[in-house]
Amino acid sequence: MWQGYYSVKTLKEALELLAIHQEKARIIAGGTDILLELERGTRPDVKILIDITRTPGLDTIRMHGDSIHLGPLVTHNHVIGSDLLIQRALPLAQACWEVGAPQIRNRATIAGNLITGSPANDTISPLIALDASVTLTSLEGERTVRLADFYTGLRKTVMRPDEIMTNITFPAMHTNERGIFLKLGLRAAQAISVINTAIILKIENNIIRDAKITLGSVAPTIIRVPVAEQALIGQTLTIEVIHEAARLAAATPTPIDDVRSTAAYRTEMIRVMVARGLKALNQQQQNLPHNPAMLWGKSKATVEKALEHTLDHSENAPIKTVINGVPMTITTGQHKTLLRFLREDAKLTGTKEGCAEGECGACTVFLDGIAVMACLVPAPRAHGSEIVTVEGLQKDDTLHPVQQAFIDQGAVQCGYCTPGFLMSGAKLIEEHPTPTREQILQSISGNLCRCTGYYKIIEAIAEASKQKE
Repeated sequence: MWQGYYSVKTLKEALELLAIHQEKARIIAGGTDILLELERGTRPDVKILIDITRTPGLDTIRMHGDSIHLGPLVTHNHVIGSDLLIQRALPLAQACWEVGAPQIRNRATIAGNLITGSPANDTISPLIALDASVTLTSLEGERTVRLADFYTGLRKTVMRPDEIMTNITFPAMHTNERGIFLKLGLRAAQAISVINTAIILKIENNIIRDAKITLGSVAPTIIRVPVAEQALIGQTLTIEVIHEAARLAAATPTPIDDVRSTAAYRTEMIRVMVARGLKALNQQQQNLPHNPAMLWGKSKATVEKALEHTLDHSENAPIKTVINGVPMTITTGQHKTLLRFLREDAKLTGTKEGCAEGECGACTVFLDGIAVMACLVPAPRAHGSEIVTVEGLQKDDTLHPVQQAFIDQGAVQCGYCTPGFLMSGAKLIEEHPTPTREQILQSISGNLCRCTGYYKIIEAIAEASKQKE
């Protein structure tokens, strides 16, 4: 899928490689977008991947003065797990919760979501509502661009081929501000937005002093609706005011028909979702689960093992890794996904390929203790890492409690999806020894079973947690 792959130790080394390869190179962090594009052949110009996932200091969330700063390796789960962002940037945390499933959120970065630039990408709407800016860095220096000015068209940005997005910054919300993000998808999880909206209101003495409403998946880029915003200013959130603002919001865009929705349905649902969001703000609802299942291990998906030096994963360069506790050196598979590397080169076929697009969860493995979709991880990322597959859950002759519970509860039909469910369940009870039903459902939201219901699977994971006690 690529001709060259580099794992860099420093940001400067990544910039030097970008300066050399220009349009032929892309930065890879989460890889949840670029790997699919390469697999589908939609990026034939990209030949070089530059991996920054083991570069220290890029996954920080910090507050400086009244501004919040996110590094380029901050993932969606990092945002969800940040008390600072829940308290001072709630719409962004709510949007991150709506992205994919735990395995996706453990890898996918906010910067990557912004750079891909799809109007259906969930984090763009709240960040524009928060008046975010991004810092673009090259060997020539840095420049800062308002996120609202970052996009020039459908999936088009002002970013140059030699630049890396090194910082995302926005003003922290104050106590007199309320915000919410809402999304309409075609299913409860792993859904692309039919529409989404972020709303932020500044309220003093019950009077709205400022309003920002952004809409996603209704135009080539994320848009604001100034007429609806202006209708709210100086008003209180009465039912009449809410309905009029929602009507005006729906009248602004001219969405298109596509595979997810008709234009008419989108227009009507803008009205419904904006009204729903304003009502929730009036009632000060948070709409974010408490202590959710993250499946991110003890490291919480942070950079723990920095590289000693930059690695050039050229043809036949060995991938030295530890899989299920066994050190392995494999000189093939550098141009594959981790899924195919495990199955074809490491000869561990327990990990299944269901969709190869991060939709089904059958390929879930642990990468340095973090649950990920192996189909969305490049094989060179395994170098110097520890991987656990479904074959590694069993210790000696003893099945993992989740494996035993799946047998006892009859939680298997055809069994193809089972390895992914086992891995998600095992990581869940490591993280939450006595999970609630809600946490169980969250943990398997990225795992699809095609041939049976989920009742027995849920019961098995609950039973396994009791065995673990």
